Amino acid sequence: MYQAERQELIARAVRDAGRVSVRELSEMFDITTETARRDLQALEEGGLLRRVHGGAIATNRASLVERAVGERLTQRGDEKARIAARALAAIPSGFDGSILLDAGTTTGALLEPLAQHLAGGRAEIVTNAVAHAAALAGRDGIGLTVLGGHVRTMTGAAVGASTVQAIDALRPDIAFIGANGLSADFGFSTPDADEAAVKRAMVHAAHRAIALVDVSKHGVESLQRFAALGDVDVLVCDEDPDPGLADALARHDVDVWTGSADEGGRA
Repeated sequence: MYQAERQELIARAVRDAGRVSVRELSEMFDITTETARRDLQALEEGGLLRRVHGGAIATNRASLVERAVGERLTQRGDEKARIAARALAAIPSGFDGSILLDAGTTTGALLEPLAQHLAGGRAEIVTNAVAHAAALAGRDGIGLTVLGGHVRTMTGAAVGASTVQAIDALRPDIAFIGANGLSADFGFSTPDADEAAVKRAMVHAAHRAIALVDVSKHGVESLQRFAALGDVDVLVCDEDPDPGLADALARHDVDVWTGSADEGGRA
């Protein structure tokens, strides 16, 4: 295979998967790791990817990249629905406790199944998301508290010192939290400092912190870390994490739930 052809295939693999490792490229193309690194360097110089330790990531995975909520609503809908269905296992029948609900489209996929699951009960939901609050207002069996603050146009999330202070005064039973990135080395992350502060407060406030993170965000490191792996009790995702991340989660005693409630994980 010619070098140019190989590099074109490498660039395509990074675009499709979001991330590749030097080891994977070496095995895939039967080349040395030094050759794989030279290919990645050439592709980075051409603006086609960004090199990171051990491999490369797509350019749209830079630490400050953040898609607007409207754009994200149209992406990975089936995967988010599976995550939402699995996450409901955290809420027992007849639940009458409190839930802290983060902003985002993955947590947003939880809204309708959650409302149906809680109907007839007396649960309390607290959220910093304007869209989530609108969707839950007036639903049977749900008391609703909306956290105040400056609303970010990008995500529709209330953020700021007053939002963090309000969360610090709470002790909810469960917090469902989204993330822009999750890696074995860096933990859970997001691009914006104010949003990271709110997520960090949610993780620390809840008796049980449950992160909803689809596999497209695994291996991504956004600028602001808001939780180490061990700060979160449960990770819910649409597919099994890769072996490196899975090992790191196991070392930090994080339960990993994938698929339907009867396919694995524990509630």
